[in-house]
Amino acid sequence: MVKELIIDSTPTGVTIALIEDKQLVELHKEHVNNNYAVGDIYLGRIKKIMPGLNAAFVVVGYEKDAFLHYFDLGPQVQSLIKLTKIRRNGTPGTLLDNFKLETDIDKAGKISDVVGKNLLVPVQIAKEPISTKGPRLSSDLSIAGRYTVLVPFSNVISISKKIKSNTERNRLKKIIESIKPKNFGVIIRTVSEGKGVAELQKDLLDSISKWESFMKKLPETEPAKRVWGEMDRTSTLIRDILNTDFANVYVNDQTLFEDIRSYVHEISPEMERIVKQYKHKEPIFDHFGVEKQIKNGFGKTVNLAGGAYLVVEHTEALHVIDVNSGNRTASKENQEENALQVNKEAAKEIARQLRLRDMGGIVVIDFIDMHKPANRKVLFDYLKELMLLDRAKHTILPPSKFGLVQITRQRVRPEMNIVTVEKCPTCDGTGEIKASIVLMDDIESNLTYILREQNEKGITLCVHPYIAAFIKKGLISLQWKWFFKFGQWLKVKEVSSYHLTEFHFLSSKDEEIKL
Repeated sequence: MVKELIIDSTPTGVTIALIEDKQLVELHKEHVNNNYAVGDIYLGRIKKIMPGLNAAFVVVGYEKDAFLHYFDLGPQVQSLIKLTKIRRNGTPGTLLDNFKLETDIDKAGKISDVVGKNLLVPVQIAKEPISTKGPRLSSDLSIAGRYTVLVPFSNVISISKKIKSNTERNRLKKIIESIKPKNFGVIIRTVSEGKGVAELQKDLLDSISKWESFMKKLPETEPAKRVWGEMDRTSTLIRDILNTDFANVYVNDQTLFEDIRSYVHEISPEMERIVKQYKHKEPIFDHFGVEKQIKNGFGKTVNLAGGAYLVVEHTEALHVIDVNSGNRTASKENQEENALQVNKEAAKEIARQLRLRDMGGIVVIDFIDMHKPANRKVLFDYLKELMLLDRAKHTILPPSKFGLVQITRQRVRPEMNIVTVEKCPTCDGTGEIKASIVLMDDIESNLTYILREQNEKGITLCVHPYIAAFIKKGLISLQWKWFFKFGQWLKVKEVSSYHLTEFHFLSSKDEEIKL
């Protein structure tokens, strides 16, 4: 499997597309100043204890109070509270060599016995704010590296279950035992298999450095403010998924390209060569066919190659996917076999859709009915195999006799939702037609204001490709007429995602000029 990352950087944020064998499988968006990202640590203040829920609401600066359940406190939360008080009282120190750990809290205890109102406690974002809910928190802190995860207030070394070799497990455990600091536990990640002492030690030292940075900021941080932030989504994604399967990482921004290349050089020097800067004029997502796949993949109806199709519905409580055979016809003799083939084709697309839209919570899939238990088992095994590529934690239940399959999938971020329908190019969604003959007058009027009133230089006009062609056509085109009129050259950029009469102006810094 050949993998590629296509990274589109704009002034408003970064969009990352993960491509597997030329097919879009994951899409991640990171906005500028993205607060409350998974992994960020805040100095939370307990606002209210909810005994009935065995949980507390915590102030972390978000408009909705964050939620902290007793089970998410972590067994060593008393040690964390004690350390926070010590450091905020001015006692220096960053590591835990001379720190005396408290006893673990009771697994079946009550939150009111552990925390109280207005108590300050560092908390980590476990789930980003979703819908009407605030962030979900954990006070069982951890700092993730590429090969290891550092867990304070513990001395346990855990190894990924995906590392099967006992020899390799023992080797990794001995290496970590020899280099880990006192009162820190370590989780050894799957990608550490086969790695040497130097690589593991460097990764662990980086995580320890992050912990020290957190401890230095803790005394001076105001309540409800962020103490330590996880890396940006781009670096986090590269850290977690980069392997030898990757052929290319394309970036369209010079600064981000240099940052990513430097980061890849740190974690995997031999793969630095795959990071490439995209320099063509055509938008990067258009060039690699990502924009078209986005439009095809996020609609209510998703068509499959064999003529079958999926209908995807989202509700507050769950997601429902209906499998339809479409124009696939079959005689009565092979109806069961045909149903199995359609279901397997649908299962492959459903596994991709879950990752692409980042659908979480409960997902119910209505496959085409199959009467033979053996075929239902084949479908179940096939779906489980496909879902192994999904990094999110999930559970799949076997098909019921009605053909329903239930999946629970970890949800830590809001579901990716992209509008795939476009406004009517003539009425702009209002039902009233605006004379298209005045479009150029509108553009020229705005152009006059921008150039003569605002004195902007080096601006770019973004329009639909059809309009761009009209502006550029002829020996003395509109573009040349505007040059003679205004005394400066206007760049015209084609954007295929715009509807026909949509246009925007960009400044020399590629920021949209508000009119």
